[in-house]
Amino acid sequence: MVRVTTPDHPPQPPPEGIAARAAPHRRAVLRSGGAFAAGAFVAGCSASGVAAHQVARARSSSAPPAAPAPRRFPDQPAEIAHGPRTRPQVALTFHGQGDPAIARAVLGEAEKGGARVTVLAVGSWLDEHPDLARRILDGGHDLGNHTLRHLDINAMSETEADAEIRGCAQRLRRLTGSIGSWFRPSRTARASPLVERLARGAGYPHVLSYDVDSLDFTSPGAPAVTRKITGEIRNGSVVSLHFGYADTVAALPAVLEELNRRGLRAVTTTELLS
Repeated sequence: MVRVTTPDHPPQPPPEGIAARAAPHRRAVLRSGGAFAAGAFVAGCSASGVAAHQVARARSSSAPPAAPAPRRFPDQPAEIAHGPRTRPQVALTFHGQGDPAIARAVLGEAEKGGARVTVLAVGSWLDEHPDLARRILDGGHDLGNHTLRHLDINAMSETEADAEIRGCAQRLRRLTGSIGSWFRPSRTARASPLVERLARGAGYPHVLSYDVDSLDFTSPGAPAVTRKITGEIRNGSVVSLHFGYADTVAALPAVLEELNRRGLRAVTTTELLS
């Protein structure tokens, strides 16, 4: 219960003349106050709308752009092993799987040496390390599909092989907005006619092979990796390398230095063929 108390000396009403003179003044104050409140409300709404627009624009501008989609190169075969032999360019391509720290180290060494590379990522690896998809693209590199689980795709049934290709493509699309620039079959240097056809059906006009195998996955030591690459590489070569091996990281500076000495630029596969 709320108890109301009456003051000992309640205020007396003002004389009638004073009250009459004060009324117009009070109405004017109320009108001006209402106008001020309305103006403040409109200004507040306007400011809120501008702020909301700015936030929405900032959010939309910060959204990462979609990755490049696969391209058809009319002068190239369905399975590409190398680029033009007439230009001093080569493509270093990496199987995207393994320790993410080594993957980042490989990318860092490549960028330090002014190289842009091509990464063919395994879908299950992207599941575990989804941030690496954007890291690769933000570095100016190509990103492609190396199947979902990195199994022997040429030995699979049509249904299984198709699921391997499309499974990785779906992950790439979810992470980057594209199925990736390239497809490379797993556990083989060349795709079977079936796998080639399935890749084309999934949206890849070409299968990406290579003409130089670094054999870095055998862990022969950095000097051996360097010798293997520099002994075979030439204009237009596509080199097969791997994330996940310390020898690869250690060999990259020497490889890039030798390429530079020969006047060969390491570019993405897309640039090599463009």
